[in-house]
Amino acid sequence: MTAVINVVGAAIVDSLDAPGRLLVARRTAPPQFAGMWEFPGGKVEPGETPEAALHRELAEELGIEVQLGPELESGSVAGWVLNKRACMRVWFAEITAGRPVALEDHDELRWVTLVDDEESLALPWIPADLPIVRALLERVSAPA
Repeated sequence: MTAVINVVGAAIVDSLDAPGRLLVARRTAPPQFAGMWEFPGGKVEPGETPEAALHRELAEELGIEVQLGPELESGSVAGWVLNKRACMRVWFAEITAGRPVALEDHDELRWVTLVDDEESLALPWIPADLPIVRALLERVSAPA
């Protein structure tokens, strides 16, 4: 039996206190996902905490440092199911240092509004990320 691959992602917002925009990244590979949008992040390495992995991945992929906010809960301890072999945990994050640049794995970054669901949902998301996007939109639109 193959172990589940633990993946982390960041819902990078313009403000943890009052999110109005989300930073999304367009993949360059693998071929079946090239041109699709996702939450930046990556695999958790052995011996690494999910939070440490997310900080490392965002520095490598986007050249930024972030403050992590709450986790976007999936209802499962493992996180959001991506496929038969991988699950992803997603945290809200706010940039604290650096300016995001597509350094690895992406060819474009874009800020999309969280006020109008249509703009966010109109992007061609990696299919496994779409339920996470919908949950994020519900979370930010819910009264505090």
